[in-house]
Amino acid sequence: MHFNFPLLLVILTFVTGVVWALDARLWAPKRRLKVEALRSRGVTDEAALEEAAKEPSLIEMSRSFFPIILIVLVIRSFIVEPFRIPSNSMMPTLLTGDFILVNKFAYGVRLPVVHTKFIDSGAPQRGDVAVFRYPKDPRIDYIKRIVALPGDRVSYYDKILYINGVQAPQQYIENYVGVGSGSVMTGARRLLEDIGGVEHDILTKSQGGMLLGNLDVIVPEGHYFAMGDNRDRSSDSRVWGFLPEENLVGKAFFIWMNWDSQQDGIVDWSRIGSGIQ
Repeated sequence: MHFNFPLLLVILTFVTGVVWALDARLWAPKRRLKVEALRSRGVTDEAALEEAAKEPSLIEMSRSFFPIILIVLVIRSFIVEPFRIPSNSMMPTLLTGDFILVNKFAYGVRLPVVHTKFIDSGAPQRGDVAVFRYPKDPRIDYIKRIVALPGDRVSYYDKILYINGVQAPQQYIENYVGVGSGSVMTGARRLLEDIGGVEHDILTKSQGGMLLGNLDVIVPEGHYFAMGDNRDRSSDSRVWGFLPEENLVGKAFFIWMNWDSQQDGIVDWSRIGSGIQ
């Protein structure tokens, strides 16, 4: 079961807003009239007057929480949204337990819940780390790197990426040593890859891993090709196909915390405040 937090925010914003509006329009004037009627009859007891003017608990809560919920909804839907990395498919760029921020207007501003774009503010570029709704189950959020744009020819041979026939340069850095959940990738080759001028680290196993074989495809219009930086342990466009433009959520740009349960619950302070390249 997938908890639909955006839908909950929309419902709470609507309910608290309606209650607050109805109170301002209908119920608050009646309470004021009731207080005035008591005073006209000579009632001076402050406790009685306060009781007559008192807001019901539902109205008081709605008035207090509506602005807060509305602000959270606006920020989360249109500006920036937090996500947590649940797997190692984007290692070494992103580690299991990274908490990241995603720019929600980088690829167009969309309505919450229905995901309809109403402001076209940009499109993914090669090398972007993007969050999107998984094409096979849009209730699930995925994060991968955009390696090819609509119309591009993508080839992947012997663990080397080619875009429109041009090899994405790779430079060996070291043998990777992972910690916590990432320890399974210890011994993998850490490489510096360049996709259209965007340099980033990737991991490949010298042998074995989840090698998905070679491919040579052309990205259709309205779609993108996404791959994980942990090339041999990533379910990406090589597995489930092209990424539709309408599934885009935003561009990942910042790590604000890391907590990996397999590291004895230790917060990795060195990752806090890191940008995402």
